[in-house]
Amino acid sequence: MTGIRPAISSMLALLLAACASAPGIPETVYHRLPEPEIAALPKPLSERPVLVEAFHADGLHSDQALIYSTDPEGRSLQAYHYQRWVDPPSRMLQRRLIQSLRDSGAAAVVTDRLAARVDALRIQGRIEAFDRLRQGEGWQVRVAFSLRAEYSGADLPLLMKDYRVQLPVDGDAMADTTRSTGAAVDQIFAQFLRDLAEASAQ
Repeated sequence: MTGIRPAISSMLALLLAACASAPGIPETVYHRLPEPEIAALPKPLSERPVLVEAFHADGLHSDQALIYSTDPEGRSLQAYHYQRWVDPPSRMLQRRLIQSLRDSGAAAVVTDRLAARVDALRIQGRIEAFDRLRQGEGWQVRVAFSLRAEYSGADLPLLMKDYRVQLPVDGDAMADTTRSTGAAVDQIFAQFLRDLAEASAQ
């Protein structure tokens, strides 16, 4: 027995050393979107608090993995194994919209949590596309959301609209893709704020 334990320990040490030095095993990289760039609104959208719910996401878009397609039409999608968002897109986009609403001066209170009894402007979103597409020798990002805004207790939504933006990516690095993705998201949110301001004024 006395000779078995040292032998086992030596074997374990050799196995660990082999695993540590094994080439070709990529590390998982987590990506953030750049800081949002949203222009200030001429006046607040709502005197009531604004509640932004987590975005709805189905299938691939409910996971943290970045999604891509080598099909220019993006009909067949794949998920990267080692390239991931820091948070699930449903939460990441919720927080970005909250920050965009605050930065634009949309309301005095913009939050992700309110009591159900509070009279508020409530915003919901659904992720329809959030991926990168191979286009010839380069890439494009495709971002599409369905966004809905309604006041508590209202019979009809104040605004309900689908948004889609596709932008080229300047480079092959994943950092280039995240920059273009952030720009596409900001374009959609800026248009959503303009539409919301117009709907609120009517």
